[in-house]
Amino acid sequence: MKTEKKKTLLGLLLLAIALMVSCEDELDQDPQDDDAFTVEDFYEQDSAYIKALGGVYANLNVPSPSGAFASNIEGLDAGTSTYGRSLMNLQTFTTDEAVWSYENDPGIGEVQRSSWTAENVILRGAYGRIMAGVAFANEFLRQSTEDKLNTRGVSDSKKQEVAVMRAEARVLRALSYYHMMDLFGKAPLVTEEDPVGSTQSPEMTRQEVFNFVEEELLASIPELEEPMMNDYGRVDKGVAWMILAKVYLNAEVYTGTPRWADALEYTENVINAGYSLTDNYIDNFRADNDVNGAQNEIIFPIPADENFAQAFGPTTVMTNGAVGSIEQNGDEIGVQPAGWGGAIRLTPQFVSLFDGQEFSGDDRNRIIGANNPERTLEINDIVDQDQGYILEKYTDVRSDGTVGNQLTFSSVDFPMFRLADAYLMYAEAHLRSGSGSQTQAVGYINALRERANGDSSENISSSELTLDFIIDERARELYWESHRRQDLIRFGLFTGSEYIWTLKGNSITGVPTPDFRKLFPIPNASLAANQNLTQNPGY
Repeated sequence: MKTEKKKTLLGLLLLAIALMVSCEDELDQDPQDDDAFTVEDFYEQDSAYIKALGGVYANLNVPSPSGAFASNIEGLDAGTSTYGRSLMNLQTFTTDEAVWSYENDPGIGEVQRSSWTAENVILRGAYGRIMAGVAFANEFLRQSTEDKLNTRGVSDSKKQEVAVMRAEARVLRALSYYHMMDLFGKAPLVTEEDPVGSTQSPEMTRQEVFNFVEEELLASIPELEEPMMNDYGRVDKGVAWMILAKVYLNAEVYTGTPRWADALEYTENVINAGYSLTDNYIDNFRADNDVNGAQNEIIFPIPADENFAQAFGPTTVMTNGAVGSIEQNGDEIGVQPAGWGGAIRLTPQFVSLFDGQEFSGDDRNRIIGANNPERTLEINDIVDQDQGYILEKYTDVRSDGTVGNQLTFSSVDFPMFRLADAYLMYAEAHLRSGSGSQTQAVGYINALRERANGDSSENISSSELTLDFIIDERARELYWESHRRQDLIRFGLFTGSEYIWTLKGNSITGVPTPDFRKLFPIPNASLAANQNLTQNPGY
């Protein structure tokens, strides 16, 4: 069963976002209305600040306080525009990792065929949801200033608690801006100093967003809880270090200036913070990954629960979508036997990453189809769901073999960051910078391989640790965790002709794509709303 701790957290998040969303409407009431509920009424509660902070976190989990079928952002689809699913759509389905069968779903065909435009509804959803994270964080910061706390008579001990919460909110805002920098290359600068509802915020360049994210994270770290010392699912120093490590790992892409030494430093901070690999790879992706040992590997999750936080987020999509049209294997992963009828399949290029006898006993090799004569490796027709192999990674079957009663919505917490990624990042930063330890880097890779194989039979030697190895090993370890597009860009493989996969460039066999597609366009709706925004080149 899920722990009461997680249930309490999810319930708090839902309540908080409901209160935060409703406050704006309630403030429009007549001041004489006996039923009027104001912001100040809300902050008279003892638990007000943790509830308000919960609203900032809730934006990562759910589309609205009304459930999975409603969005608290006008004009956005509740299913495709959740935060984690937005990352999945843009970081996974734009690459060789997955093919979505139902191209009549608005926007997804363009996304997976590298033919998106500024009118794409999935891009609009991602932009809106990520910037909503900024807005929620800003509102918390407005309501928790020193002046506000003094006016409300908040005690000194409570002020210390709120100081930690403010640091968490700043990190969550920095996380949103990190994703804006990575996906769109620019963003409007909106802080708690701006009035609520401001629509004409100045545009930051990619360098300026980089600087803002770096400064916010560095300034917040001293106020945060030590790694693994905060409540489950909340930000601590380890989360901030991991975001910084990611920012520095991709700094050359973002700014033109490499920061490999900094990436190495902050990756080491994460590795030395007390996290540990769970014994079984698949436990990271089970419905009880908050308690089965994986919570010690997962640095920052997006919590999910089939009862308390229903949403069509990434783990709901990737459990239901993993059921094959032929195999009807839903029972194996805790969903309806037919799942979503073969919604997700694999490109043959991704399948080839697990070719060879060395991967026959690798727990990360969850690919299904090679021994099924009815299923083909190649995909020649997107509509034919019997073409292309499938895989099972996320599973609503818990470690003890039990399954929940809700067979659609997932209880698997999405691992936005985990220790295995830090190991791989260390090895890459070491190779690119020439600093750090070769022995340590090889040791980290082999720790992952030993976990995957149960022994050291497939360990690599020092001479085998190369950048070509790293990009493939990252795919084998981290597929469907929303890293692939970023990785391919960093390695020069996302656009151009060096690496071609099925559907790349809007061709069933794949064709080269132009470099401007390393960034997504600013949605036309956002350009229309803020005259200070400019479009990315190529769009």
